[in-house]
Order: sequence, then C-alpha cells, then structure tokens
Amino acid sequence: MNPQNTIAISPAELSLAWRKTDTTWTLGLFGTAIGAGVLFFPIRAGFGGLVPILIMLVLAYPIAFFCHRALARLCLSGSNPSGNITSTVEEHFGKTGGVVITFLYFFAICPLLWIYGVTITNTFMTFWENQLQLPALNRGLVALGLLLLMAFVIYFGKDLMVKVMSYLVWPFIASLVLISLSLIPYWNSAAIEQVDLGSLSLLGGDGILVTVWLGVSIMVFSFNFSPIVSSFVVSKREECEAELGREQTERKCAQIISRASMLMVAVVMFFAFSCLFTLSPQNMAEAKAQNIPVLSYLANHFSGMAGERSVFAAILEYAASLIALVAIFKSFFGHYLGTLEGLNGLIVKFAYHGDEASVPERRLNMISMVFIMGSTWLVAYVNPNILDLIEAMGAPIIASLLCLLPMYATRKVPALAAYRGRVDNVFVTAIGLLTILNIAYKLF
Repeated sequence: MNPQNTIAISPAELSLAWRKTDTTWTLGLFGTAIGAGVLFFPIRAGFGGLVPILIMLVLAYPIAFFCHRALARLCLSGSNPSGNITSTVEEHFGKTGGVVITFLYFFAICPLLWIYGVTITNTFMTFWENQLQLPALNRGLVALGLLLLMAFVIYFGKDLMVKVMSYLVWPFIASLVLISLSLIPYWNSAAIEQVDLGSLSLLGGDGILVTVWLGVSIMVFSFNFSPIVSSFVVSKREECEAELGREQTERKCAQIISRASMLMVAVVMFFAFSCLFTLSPQNMAEAKAQNIPVLSYLANHFSGMAGERSVFAAILEYAASLIALVAIFKSFFGHYLGTLEGLNGLIVKFAYHGDEASVPERRLNMISMVFIMGSTWLVAYVNPNILDLIEAMGAPIIASLLCLLPMYATRKVPALAAYRGRVDNVFVTAIGLLTILNIAYKLF
C-alpha cells in the first residue's frame, strides 16, 4: 500500500467509531434501567394531567444522560483502569470515602427491595381477588409466602436466578412496547379535554411546578442504571483507554450513555403516554390510592369494561398482572444481589474490621438474608404508599449517589477539574437537590 494514500484516523474519530461492544453495553444499560420502577412512572406522571407530563418529556433525556454521564466521569477519574467506583472514591477521599460509598450503595438499593416487597404483595393480592375472583387472603401471610419463595430461589439457585433474570429483561421490554401499541385503539381525549389553561396554577399542592417536582423523583428512580455504571466504565477503560486515551474514552462512554438514555426515554415515555390516553388523570389518582402498579390497574380497568370486549382486552386482563409480577420478581432479584453485597461489605468493615478472609461466607450471607427479608416483610405488611416511599426514600438516596457525589467530586478532585464551571453541572446539582428536598415536602 502506498503510504501517501493512507488516511490517518484521529483519536477523536476513532473514539466515535461504533463497535459491537458498544451495542452490547447500550442494551445492557437500557435493560438495567427498565424494571419494575417503570410501572409506577405513568401513575405519578399521569395523574397530574397532560401539561406536567409534557414538561417531564422535555426533562427526561437530560436527566437520564447528564446525571449518568457525571457518575461515569467520576468512575473514569481514578488512576487504576480496573478500579471500580469504591476504589476510585477511596483514592480521592481516603478510607472514609470508601465507607460512605458502601453506605450509599446499600441504602440506595435496600429501600428499593422494600418497595418491591410492597409491590409484589399488592400485585399478587389484586390479581387473586380481581382476576381470579377468589376470597381475600391475609396480607402478612401472602407477603411472607412470596418472600420465602424468593429466598428459597436465591439461596439454592443463585446462578440460575442470574441467568433467568438476564433472559427476562428483553421479553419484559417487548411486552411494554407491545402493550403501548395495543392500547392505541383505546386512547381517548379525556387527558386533553381536562386541560384548562385558564385554571392552571404553577404552585400549590396540585400546581404544575409541584407536580413536575414530584415527577422528577420518579424519573430519577425509573431512569436509573447507576448500579451498572461502574462496571461499564471499567470495561470500556480496559478496552479503549490504552488505545484512545482517557479523554476519548470519556467521549465513548458518553456516546453509549446517550444512546441508552434515548432508548430508555422513548420506551418509558411512550408507555406513559399510552397509559395516560387510555385511562384518565382520575384513574391514575385511583391507581396511586390503591397502591398498585399501572399494569395491575389496567387489568382491573379492562376486566370492568361493559359490553363486548376485544381479544386484546380479554388477554390484558390476565396478562398485565402476570407481566407486572415477572417484572417485580426480576427487579427484586437484581436489587437483592446488590443489597446483599452492600450489607456484607458493611458487616465486614464494622464487625470484622475489614478482614474479609476471616468471615465464613455462608454464615455472612445467611445473616444478611435474614435482615433483608425480615425488613422487607415488615414494610410489605405495613403497606406504605409506594410512590410516597419512592419519593421520600428510594429516589433521594439514588440522587445522592447519581447526582450530588459526582458534582462534589468535580469541585474537589484535580482529575475532574476540566469539567468544572459547566451549565450541565448546575442542572445535575439542581436535579439532585430537588429530589432530596422531596423528603422535606413529604414531612411538611
């Protein structure tokens, strides 16, 4: 080959060249985010009416992309290409920083298990009573039976569970898209007709700004793939950093996060709009009061339809609750592994002074399982409102890890100095603070 005819490819062009592994990670991030939390987003977004959900549509992609990119940049800032987020934070802030991260990871994931414990109990009970037309069961026994079943699967079939979980992601996403499309013939104009621009208020309990503010929390919760960001960044650093350099590796990570965010927002927002146009803001408020996911409410809605129903309506009456149960089981198993890892880490750090070798793994897992399942059963039995629990506990802790920690590190860590003073930093900080301030709103 004549050297004069060789076309030189710059590192910037090489970093943006799409690879097969980029597609794999795009789908992996997308699949991680699409879980049981998506089943509650239409309820929070929908019962505020059409105007708030349109504002949320505008905010959805920036929230998903800028927040996860900020966390990825933090993970990229460590000197060790194979170092995860814990080792990176320890490098920047010492052992105390590592303990803080372990706490945040545990308390970001454990409340999600509590939420799923309530959700799966309510979903099973509403299916039992409304679709199967069977007598009501004792709530405490139902919650205990479901959690014991999951504990049995976890304890004796962890490897099988992980494999099954990975296979369930795509059928669940396909089901959401199929349901969204199949609901189109049932769309109505109730959500549009109820828009009265003259009577809309910005503030107050039902004001647009308050509704959007509360919706930000459920978006942070539903559009969240932060648990996998550290593994994603380590993988791309090991693959690309030696070849492209750190700056271009960051561009590659941002490119993948952007595409995963677009996919996620398209699926979730289409599902939310399809639910809103099929039901009404009053129906969404009813679903919130009944403390059930939107698929369970749709099943009850179609079972109560008068007159002759289509084949889809008859199928959805049963399929919607079953799809919701599968989604919750999938999310529960995935978050259980993260919670177990976090709690084991805390026990080792505080009870065994970090000496992991001296701890019998089987005993450690059993202690953690008893605490996790016991606390989840208690919350499932008490039956707090799921959306309130998300807004008051789940989303604020996720926001601390996803938004505020990277922004604090950007101001303090020299390796992140190049990212200071950017407009998107203000946006990410605002989203984190608004989500955490939900706790104050719920209290007062």
